[in-house]
Amino acid sequence: MNSTLTLQRGSQQSHSQQSHSQHSNGSPSLSIVYGTIEQNESNHSVDDRSGGPPDEDHLGKHRQYWRDIILGVNDGLVSTFLLVAGVAGGGLSSIDILLTAISGAIAGAVSMFAGEYVATKSQNEVLRGEIALERKHIRHNQRDELSEVKELLNVIGISDEETQLHSGLMSFYEGHPNSLLKLMIALEFGVIEEELRSPLWAGFTSCVCFIAGSLPSVIPFAFTVSSSEGLIYAASFTITSLLIVGAVKTWATRGNCWTAAMENLVIAGCGGGIAYCVGLLFDSIVRK
Repeated sequence: MNSTLTLQRGSQQSHSQQSHSQHSNGSPSLSIVYGTIEQNESNHSVDDRSGGPPDEDHLGKHRQYWRDIILGVNDGLVSTFLLVAGVAGGGLSSIDILLTAISGAIAGAVSMFAGEYVATKSQNEVLRGEIALERKHIRHNQRDELSEVKELLNVIGISDEETQLHSGLMSFYEGHPNSLLKLMIALEFGVIEEELRSPLWAGFTSCVCFIAGSLPSVIPFAFTVSSSEGLIYAASFTITSLLIVGAVKTWATRGNCWTAAMENLVIAGCGGGIAYCVGLLFDSIVRK
């Protein structure tokens, strides 16, 4: 009896995996999402077995703005430090470097706000257009949309062998077009209304975070006369800030703190070295 049940479950799992693979080949976004979920489950499987049930809360409704937070801070840290390193290598005085860093911080913050605002607004407009088209499809071609639902149910783990559940769900969505629309938005587009990003908040978050990220490279030159001394302080503050950002990011992503920190340090270190060398080269050419 037990062996029969085991064989039946194995057959169902194999069939579900085949259906998931077939649908993922036709939908790259779903393939990426479910591939990521499976990878995360594999990475955390040992911890889940050894410990009790997790008692951590989700990030909440602000999680859609973590991209803007990390992008703004990281861009402010790295780009401002690269700017400072380049002009310091070019032989500018401390006060000139300070003026350049402040100008770069203001320009970068305005650019971040404008870029995120326009990009987020455009993305929302594209999504609204897709939803309007999906609403027309449901109104005029409901049978085709219900056929898509059958495939999507396999993706979320409801196999074709669950005939009673399948038929119940199909009957429900056939009689509730608004619920069908919400289901298609969530499963086909990968979006729910609560996760939509505000263009103003996205732009404002990126702008403020960029300014905060630029401070470690700006402040030292306000208190030092020597440009080389200011650059050393700026590098130290930037490295420390990158480590903090890496730690905060891994708190949110529940990843590896050292990996995230080293990624930031390698990018900033290589970029800073290149910018400084370019500044030295430019200074040597101009002064000849």
